[in-house]
Amino acid sequence: MTNHLLDVQDLHVSFDTHAGEVQAVRGVSFWLDAGETLSIVGESGCGKSVTIQTIMKLLPSPPSQIKSGAITYQGTDITHLSDKAMESYRGKEFSMIFQDSMTSLNPTMRVGRQMCEGILRHQRVSRQEAQQISAELLGQVGLPNPELVAKRYPHPKILFADEPTTALDVTMQAQILDLMNHLKEKRGTSILLITHDLGVVAKMADRIAVMYAGKIVEYGDARQVFYRPSHPYTWGLLGAMPNLIQDVKSELYAIPGTPPDLYAPPKGCAFAARCPYAMEACLKEDPPEFACGQAHASRCWLLDPRAPDVTPPEGIPPLPKGGSDHV
Repeated sequence: MTNHLLDVQDLHVSFDTHAGEVQAVRGVSFWLDAGETLSIVGESGCGKSVTIQTIMKLLPSPPSQIKSGAITYQGTDITHLSDKAMESYRGKEFSMIFQDSMTSLNPTMRVGRQMCEGILRHQRVSRQEAQQISAELLGQVGLPNPELVAKRYPHPKILFADEPTTALDVTMQAQILDLMNHLKEKRGTSILLITHDLGVVAKMADRIAVMYAGKIVEYGDARQVFYRPSHPYTWGLLGAMPNLIQDVKSELYAIPGTPPDLYAPPKGCAFAARCPYAMEACLKEDPPEFACGQAHASRCWLLDPRAPDVTPPEGIPPLPKGGSDHV
């Protein structure tokens, strides 16, 4: 039995379409403990949102289907719970900030009524008490005149945040991130953060999972991934970040090529066609998970002891050669 708050093991999720099966998530595994923030990063379309929407059971089936794998929450397998059974989790145990959060509220209903729905659903209180709880919660997140606004469910054990700062200016973005960190520290809420913004990741994450073409290709604590990255895709993401000491006339790095078609995923490493270090083995066989340090692992053939030495981009330490033991 898992000791983690949330444990996802070897999750495979596909969509049945007229054109064929889209393998959106291909063997994703990760865990989340109480009071920590795990950030899943990667390009658009890599499977980040599908992963957390699968956990929340927000994807319609069909066309989506969990092909295999397990999702365990507090020791209970919730992989195949019905929508009815998931109602006791959503809003109480789990809550979610959607990517397009500005359209989450129904414009034809008062916001207070929508917030009270969630409270009345999960707490044995009167409507008047629910309104009072709504005001208290809104006051805790720093909104003025909390009696006049209502937007949030009672704080869950896990908050799924899918690009929570999209379309916000940098000042408002910083305020939202500070607020999330404050609530995490005050209430011990765990956060699963989905983003492609590594600046947000640096501010928020305790651990990072780098996702590409439906798979996690590298994971570790934030310091390990930022300062000792071990996968060429991670190198590309870090290289694409602007920095204050960069020549203003220089161009930002861009990873060449496009992600693979998940109707027919490649036989070998999914990143091989875009990787300047790709070898013959990369095209033939998907790499196993190589240990890079304590609780740090990467799926790249360059970490195999038999692989030739390569020179990583400037500022990246040499790759650790090791075995393919699972971390």
